[in-house]
Amino acid sequence: MFTDLGRLLMFLGGMLFIVGLVLTFAGRIPGLGQLPGDIAIERENFRFYAPFGTMIVLSIVLSLLLTVVGRFLR
Repeated sequence: MFTDLGRLLMFLGGMLFIVGLVLTFAGRIPGLGQLPGDIAIERENFRFYAPFGTMIVLSIVLSLLLTVVGRFLR
C-alpha cells in the first residue's frame, strides 16, 4: 500500500518539476506564443490574448510525453 503511494508521489513530483521547467523556460522558446492561430487584440484600454495555436502544440507534446511515460510505467 505504501509502495504504491510512494510511487504515485514520486511521479506527481516529477511531473510538477517538468511543468516548472516548462514554465520557467517558456519565454525563451522562440515562436512560442506567436504561432499561427494565436489571437492578440490590443485597443486603447483593452488587451485580449488567446493562444489557440500554442495550446494545440502543447497539447500534442504533452499527450505524446504522457503516452511514453505511461508505457514505461506498465
